[in-house]
Amino acid sequence: MAESHYPELTQRIGKQIGALRKSQAATMQGFGALSSAAMAAGAIDARTKELIALGIGVSQRCAGCIGFHTKALIKLGATRAEFEEVLAVAVYMGGGPSLMYAAEALQAWDQFSPPAA
Repeated sequence: MAESHYPELTQRIGKQIGALRKSQAATMQGFGALSSAAMAAGAIDARTKELIALGIGVSQRCAGCIGFHTKALIKLGATRAEFEEVLAVAVYMGGGPSLMYAAEALQAWDQFSPPAA
């Protein structure tokens, strides 16, 4: 697995998704509505939902998912301890391949986190 630069990866994917929004407007609007509905705060808050999404992204080996959900978690104020616990559950559920992507997720956390003062 090549080393990823997650801010660039998410920016590049976002640009391509923008192209799909133009060429496949109905599908992308449907996906956007699904995303908004699923991630809206309800019985489970938005941060917890993002933690769940991260765990699924790791277990499904999706680098883009790891990037976007890590970035969202940092904006939502998740702690590194919460982040790492979700990675542990993803590794438990997904085994060795998920461990490799959990390591990638830690790299994404470091890349999206503001520098320490």
